[in-house]
Amino acid sequence: MAEFGPVAWPPAPMRTDRLVLRESEAGDRAAFVELFASSAVGTYLGGSRPRDELERSVPEVPGRRPGVFVVDLDGAMIGMVTFDRRDAGRRGHVRPEAGEAELGYLFLREAWGCGYAAEACAVALGWFTDALPGEPVVLCTQTANDRAMRLAARLGFTKVERFEEYGAEQWFGVWSSVTPPG
Repeated sequence: MAEFGPVAWPPAPMRTDRLVLRESEAGDRAAFVELFASSAVGTYLGGSRPRDELERSVPEVPGRRPGVFVVDLDGAMIGMVTFDRRDAGRRGHVRPEAGEAELGYLFLREAWGCGYAAEACAVALGWFTDALPGEPVVLCTQTANDRAMRLAARLGFTKVERFEEYGAEQWFGVWSSVTPPG
């Protein structure tokens, strides 16, 4: 897992009472297309992408890379949780050298409001803490996204700053025992 040092990838599937977090497989392709084509899912992410473009461009096994967990409910993908390195050129950092792990997640519209995002993100954060103890995790979301703001608080992210990016006010927070500078 080059982006996160010596962490073995993929990890064994992780289970909660309702969900399994696992590596992507070919049967997830339709759900990936649906996620990125959904106007509801894309509301705070710059919009949806054309379905025909996605049908042409999404690989047979999408999302198969270090840091991507498929969220599975009863054998079907309902969303994904990701860890990526935050680009040093973007605003929002808690380390001088930047490159913090950034938590992201997307869920199919029909999975909203059931607590799946909180459940899946909590398990993924637990995995991350075990894999890379002491490393901060950051999250950035539009302040207009009430659901994401509530989830960030529920997961224990604390505000570092707010700033303008992509034409909207962003909330940037950190999850860990690391105290942000400044």
